Amino acid sequence: MRERPIYIITGRPGIGKSTLFSKIVSFLRERNINVHGIRTPEVRRGGRRIGFKIVDIATGKEAWLARKDGVCSGPRIGSYNLCVTEATILIKEALDRALNYAEVVGIDEVGPMELKLSVFNELLQKIISSDKPLILVVHYRLNISLLGLKGRVRKYIVTMNNRDVLGKTLPAQIYEEVKEYLETRS
Repeated sequence: MRERPIYIITGRPGIGKSTLFSKIVSFLRERNINVHGIRTPEVRRGGRRIGFKIVDIATGKEAWLARKDGVCSGPRIGSYNLCVTEATILIKEALDRALNYAEVVGIDEVGPMELKLSVFNELLQKIISSDKPLILVVHYRLNISLLGLKGRVRKYIVTMNNRDVLGKTLPAQIYEEVKEYLETRS
């Protein structure tokens, strides 16, 4: 049996990692690959970032992860406070569903905010221990060796020079590799 494919997408903030992640997830879904997981888009108001949400990529359900405005009372990460209760509930639902029903698990992003939540750490370790192909957007300062990934890890650093090319070529490449892996598991 082939080794499970793991794709790491990283790069500086605002470079296009989440856009690339979304293109990959859409490409896989259009070809009937069952992808579950979460994404954490920033929320802007009046041109300024006020926080981040957690979105279940299977259902579209969302909750606050962190906010600047004092609404959330969890631990502080930079200028944001975590919304522990809201985020914990959604992360548990989405990642439990991913463990039970997904062919591929996608997480955008594995970073300092998400790693402050014990439920995220617990479920991330279960996902890493599973045999499911992974697509992970990883914070550019995070040492990926700390995640203990087992499988064929491919790391893509998104830059201004390569983001358009990756957006055109990487979704199809990942689809072919994931499809081949899933066929060998059946």
